Amino acid sequence: MKLQIDEFEAIAADYIASKSLLHKQAPVVVALSGGADSVALLAVLVRLGYDCRAAHCNFHLRGEESMRDMRHASSVADMLGVDLYIRDFDVPGRMASTGESVEMACRSLRYDWFADLLDRDGAQATAVGHHREDRAETFMLNLLRGTGIAGLTAMRPRSGSVVRPLLPFSRRDIEEYIGALGLTYVDDSSNASDAHRRNRLRNSIFPLLEEKFPGALDAVLRTVGNLEDTAEIYREAVAERIKVFAGEDGVDLKGLAQQPYAATLLFEYLKPYGFTYTQICDMLGASAASGRRFFSADGRTAAELNRGFLELVDASRCRPCEDDVYEVNLRHDVVSPVHITVSYGDVASFRPERVGPGVAYFDAVALEGDARWELRHVRRGDRLVPFGSVKSKLLSDLFTNAKYSAEQKRRAWVLTRNGEIVWAPGLRNTAAFAVGPGTKRFIRLEVKG
Repeated sequence: MKLQIDEFEAIAADYIASKSLLHKQAPVVVALSGGADSVALLAVLVRLGYDCRAAHCNFHLRGEESMRDMRHASSVADMLGVDLYIRDFDVPGRMASTGESVEMACRSLRYDWFADLLDRDGAQATAVGHHREDRAETFMLNLLRGTGIAGLTAMRPRSGSVVRPLLPFSRRDIEEYIGALGLTYVDDSSNASDAHRRNRLRNSIFPLLEEKFPGALDAVLRTVGNLEDTAEIYREAVAERIKVFAGEDGVDLKGLAQQPYAATLLFEYLKPYGFTYTQICDMLGASAASGRRFFSADGRTAAELNRGFLELVDASRCRPCEDDVYEVNLRHDVVSPVHITVSYGDVASFRPERVGPGVAYFDAVALEGDARWELRHVRRGDRLVPFGSVKSKLLSDLFTNAKYSAEQKRRAWVLTRNGEIVWAPGLRNTAAFAVGPGTKRFIRLEVKG
């Protein structure tokens, strides 16, 4: 049944609201290729009252046709009263530098630019024109490749900052809506070619399925909807099981490795960071090791194994090895690996400052004898006795109370005397060698930067 303009827009508005895709307090970047889907998307969002900014990518892959698409996108944006951003891309250059296929290079360039536009305009999301048939095609493509529940529900209403307001509509609905508004669109000639797998599905397989099994497309989409509900339950179950092993200190890999479905649980936990299933299996196989590192596909995240625990760190700033220990001499300033100023005074001149844990005072008797002073990074199980207390506390607990980020924890230093922690610079002073009634001279340490 043909949808009237108001019916189409009412369905779109209800879908956007029910899926919490957009609000009207911030702009929306709309991907505008000039094709039917993108023209309908921009039109319906503008008519529903959203502050739209159109974005057109010119990949220059189809000669004059690419220029035609750009001109048409500009014309549509003018008709709808929307600002249009245009970006020219060097796809062959991207492929040469990354080894990506044409499709992946275009996708990477496109979404990287969209992310930049979101930051530039303070926009809430990027809206793209995927519709019902696109969703069914994605399901079938991933099914034929072999996938799990995430792959079968890959084209969601929202994926991060990308939203898909047209998923309730068919291609025919979209074309009829455009026609009713008096708008036009352009066709990408490459869509007629069966060189790409998606095109073969669209042009040959789905029409044949509909002929032999009427209603096949609707059945596929019902399956996707059912799987989305199942996926939600699955994600909640995974989260409940993994949180038993995941905490402030990382993932208890040794404990997790003993559980049924350990690889699946760890894969789901680490999937957002880009680790492969093969890497997951290798991590579990080396769960008792220390010092091994695995890097995500994008090179941004490293997973470190440390005494049965797995920790995620910024790959560009992988923390130094716990065995890296720096002997320091506290009879003068320390300049490496941490800048610490050192000064002395008679106890008669002692005037403690309220400057926080970046400054520490000790009885100078601590320097007597052959004491060995060292700076090192925090190790699992490290404890210290805080100033004013007689009981030791785990440094990890003190980090949590101080709301340290994971990166701050990884970069933290401790000062030790003969192996005993006497100061955590910037975090907490200890009760060790406190200035007291019997003190004659004191030492003052202050961490800089």
